[in-house]
Amino acid sequence: MIDAVLPTYSRAPIAFNRGEGAWAIAQDGTRYLDLGAGIAVNALGHANPDLVAALTDQAGRIWHVSNLYEIPQQRRLAELLVENTFADTVFVTNSGTEAAELAIKMVRKYWADAGDPGRIEIVAFEGAFHGRSTGAIAAAGSEKMTRGYGPLMPGFRQVPWGDADALRAAVGPRTAAIMVEPIQGEGGIRPLGDEMMRLLDSLREETGCLLVFDEVQSGMGRTGRLFAHEWTGVTPDIMMVAKGIGGGFPLGAVLATEKAAGPMAVGSHGSTYGGNPLACAVGCKVMEIVAHHDFLAEVNRKAGLFRQKLEGLVARHPDVFDSVRGQGLMLGLKCRVPPADLVKAGYAEHILTVPAADDTLRLLPPLNITDDEIAEAVARLDRAATRVEAA
Repeated sequence: MIDAVLPTYSRAPIAFNRGEGAWAIAQDGTRYLDLGAGIAVNALGHANPDLVAALTDQAGRIWHVSNLYEIPQQRRLAELLVENTFADTVFVTNSGTEAAELAIKMVRKYWADAGDPGRIEIVAFEGAFHGRSTGAIAAAGSEKMTRGYGPLMPGFRQVPWGDADALRAAVGPRTAAIMVEPIQGEGGIRPLGDEMMRLLDSLREETGCLLVFDEVQSGMGRTGRLFAHEWTGVTPDIMMVAKGIGGGFPLGAVLATEKAAGPMAVGSHGSTYGGNPLACAVGCKVMEIVAHHDFLAEVNRKAGLFRQKLEGLVARHPDVFDSVRGQGLMLGLKCRVPPADLVKAGYAEHILTVPAADDTLRLLPPLNITDDEIAEAVARLDRAATRVEAA
């Protein structure tokens, strides 16, 4: 008999009912050091008092009105994003998947409005993850995500990750856009790199195609800048944001230049829940905290400390780990054993991590994790690795 909860997940037998900062507390009272943060969602940890206050205050006022009316909290969030990024305009969504769908629509609407509706091809990268809607899985193109869901939305082409020659060969005057994560998350914490980012910029200039960055996982201070692409100096035309922007509350956004978003007139897109007062009140508070220079400086300092300790961990367990990869507090341990074994061993040591492709263990702690918690995390990972070695 099928479960009441559609069985599309392989869940760990742990249920949490409370959280405090970097700690998730199970129903039996066991405290787990959370290096997953809800897969980079809980950017400020569990039950952050500033976010609780923002949510509680708004919850006592008004939750939802729909986009038939002005929503001051939505406008404030959009203004904060425009003030702190390349963007001229913002559409607020509920999730990263919704943001991906709008990004695809925006690309196609741009070329249709430009008088070239046949220019629909979007070049993406193998190993990508842009969500689980039909458009998003067509963009990623992997058999794992697309098998059984055909026919897929046409107009997508994938090239090998980091392959400059393949990218040059794929992009031409008929390319509508290039869609890419500056750092792949699900794909294994793989940074695209400055040289490839500059190539994207050159191809945009040569062909007129749009650049679409997916910063759902790498954004909102995760790498020590508000968004990962800022390290390279290359800016997109359209960007998808979610996860950390709500600090745990469902929230996403599409940021765009005036040029890219220009054709999106009244009636061209909409959302019932997107941009509701409750979500946007929390998003505004997250932005006020995470976008501050001093906060980002601390993320970079902690990232350096964490990486240094992780390098020592790799050196102590050469049969378990290969290397450390990533940027800021978006880190991965490239493994010589199945990452799932380390995740399971971590449960025994009361630490939460997230597996990824390319034999990588993801470490995505809250951005306000303390130095002592970083030291404790590495100690628990050390013990987990010892368990794997002994198995």
